[in-house]
Amino acid sequence: MSKINIAIAGVGNCASSLLQGIEMYKNSPEDSIGLMHYNLGGYTPGDIKVVAAFDIDKRKVGKSLKEAIFARPNCTKVFHKDLPDYPVTVQMGPVLDGVSEHMADYPEDDSFIVADEKPCDVAKVLKESGAEILINYLPVGSEEATRHYAEACLEANVGFINAIPVFIASDETWAKKFEDKNIPIIGDDVKSQIGATIIHRSLAKLFENRGAILDRTYQLNFGGNTDFLNMLNQNRLTSKKKSKTQSVQAELETPLDSKNIHIGPSDYIPWLDDNKICYIRMEGRGFGHLPLTIDLKLSVEDAANSGGSMIDAIRCMKLALDRKIGGILYSISAYTMKSPPVQYTDSEAKKMVDEYIAGRRER
Repeated sequence: MSKINIAIAGVGNCASSLLQGIEMYKNSPEDSIGLMHYNLGGYTPGDIKVVAAFDIDKRKVGKSLKEAIFARPNCTKVFHKDLPDYPVTVQMGPVLDGVSEHMADYPEDDSFIVADEKPCDVAKVLKESGAEILINYLPVGSEEATRHYAEACLEANVGFINAIPVFIASDETWAKKFEDKNIPIIGDDVKSQIGATIIHRSLAKLFENRGAILDRTYQLNFGGNTDFLNMLNQNRLTSKKKSKTQSVQAELETPLDSKNIHIGPSDYIPWLDDNKICYIRMEGRGFGHLPLTIDLKLSVEDAANSGGSMIDAIRCMKLALDRKIGGILYSISAYTMKSPPVQYTDSEAKKMVDEYIAGRRER
């Protein structure tokens, strides 16, 4: 099989974990722990090759990709140090709304430092690098910057995987742009492998499947990475809260009243680094209308938890490119994203992805 040439916008913790994972699984083909599919349509993790990268931080711009993924403010755990000397230099991307003003009030090791460089022509870099797919890993709330990269993909004829809660794939206008140019798109907002959202969704469905009633629920999250620091700015949280909330509500035949469901990032605790702590509480009624309560705590390395989902999304998009399929990839979007254009239950989405890998066309 041919290589899968990808570009990355935002060389942060998620990019670091993704690249570490690609190399680890490439060198250990017998090890499939952490992967939903080792071989997906003939492609393995080791077939993924990074050919371009964009960032705005002075500790990363102009540096080799290998150096940049371990530069501050990245703080995810290093689980595979033996990385190749990628022939990729991180390019200066457009800042636009990618950096929240409040980040300047925090220590440099924990926040962004914008490089004093002229932004590159993203579409030109994508074309010249031979990239087939661009992954958007920008900070939450980067509405303008995300649209800029989406436009660059349309210009360069490159597939777009939108890993953040800016609505592109689930926006009819944007979806039509990709469909009209027969360019595949996956989105929006990556759903971690075993994360807060998929656990909360599963429990909500469990109440319904077992005849119980869910009356109210909350999900509170804490972490120490730049994602949580960025989200201290409440103005950047609108799309994130909407994405996480609608993902859980989608599992219920009758959605909860807005006053009875609270889901969203909650606070920044620096010493947690990339460890994410999530608390979920669910209050309902079971047999005899008697109270039924669930309190759950999840602790997980945040960036790595999305790596398995992204590796599958990349390879499913490559299959679409091989098959000349453009527009929304509904099955893998539902399987790996919190806010896909069409919500399906996780079991339905898994079945749809397996059928897609086997050759069934997207709807």
